Amino acid sequence: MTGESAADLIQADHDYLLQSYVRADFVIERGEGVYLYDSEGRRYLDFVAGIAVNALGYGDRDVLAAINEQAARLIHVSNLYHTRPAIELAALLVQSSPAFQKAFFCNSGAEAIEGAIKFARRYARAHFGEGKTTIVAFDGSFHGRTMGAVAITAREKYREPFMPVMPGVRFARYNDLASLAATMGHDVCAVVLEPVQGEGGLRAADAAFVKGARELCRQYGALLVFDEIQCGMGRTGTVWAHEQLGVQPDIMTVAKPLAGGLPIGAILMGQHVADAIQPGDHGTTFGGNPLATAVGTVVFRKISDPSFLAHVQQVGNYLGEALHELAAEQPDVVREVRGRGLMRGLQIAGSAGAVREAAHRHGLLVATAGEDVIRLLPPLIIEPHHVDEAIAGLRAALRA
Repeated sequence: MTGESAADLIQADHDYLLQSYVRADFVIERGEGVYLYDSEGRRYLDFVAGIAVNALGYGDRDVLAAINEQAARLIHVSNLYHTRPAIELAALLVQSSPAFQKAFFCNSGAEAIEGAIKFARRYARAHFGEGKTTIVAFDGSFHGRTMGAVAITAREKYREPFMPVMPGVRFARYNDLASLAATMGHDVCAVVLEPVQGEGGLRAADAAFVKGARELCRQYGALLVFDEIQCGMGRTGTVWAHEQLGVQPDIMTVAKPLAGGLPIGAILMGQHVADAIQPGDHGTTFGGNPLATAVGTVVFRKISDPSFLAHVQQVGNYLGEALHELAAEQPDVVREVRGRGLMRGLQIAGSAGAVREAAHRHGLLVATAGEDVIRLLPPLIIEPHHVDEAIAGLRAALRA
């Protein structure tokens, strides 16, 4: 379909693709660094990064070299056989925290959540017998679109059209330890928590709340599961967001940036969880394929480098300060600045979607989180001058 205009391509999208997304009215053709370019040659500063996926931006030489080298050698053989890239990436992930002794690879964040639910219930059955199957999640949570993931996602717009979803789920209030305590019981096998909520409005968990959740899990024999699909892998300035909270999980799900844009997910767990999983309990055809894991190894090594993380912390602080200054300029419009590191949100008095569309006209890509929160998830390689450029675009979009 070469030579068609953007309007022709968008019409073909409507003709041939299921319309389950509301896409922008332009066609992205290429990326370079932290910028994207559409089919009409317009440039956009990307503060979405494929929804926190493209952490290294576009055209990273090491990522491209890993793709080319591994694709020429081996792309897929299935999990019937050992492969070096999967073993190397698993070792890096496990060694990233004393909480983890084993990894399981899959293809996406939603699949990682599905696996975590299964592992938690399998662990509970092995240690406590039948009946301990309830999952506790939180208001504002978002864990994915598959049936188990949507069952522990609080927002009704994601759940209601597909009822009945998986039973055995209760919701507590985020950052409210009393609410969580009232929700717990000996039927609970796991508490699933995002250290920083993404879709839920960029709310960050308090350390005291998470430490209390850890203690409640011990009290009731439940596993603590951290969903770091969006907030992990350097996004908040440390390899894992929970490092800043002083609490270690029993299970953690990761995905988005792990393979530089190739589909991958992972479930990391302690040995006590791994010991409850038997051969045949879970599986995947494509998960951990040599191409994705080879690229993941390169990406993880780059992001986990202390100098890289120091850069994220520096620019993340600069972005936070700039957003607070913007909020002070427009107190009638900006209600709150949220998030950590390079995972930020602006709660506004108005439509976040309208601001997103206005930002497009000013050459800036931003996302939303609900009706009134603008979500900023730039590539982790941005520099302070990119922050200045983004703030200028946001200022103009808010005024518009």
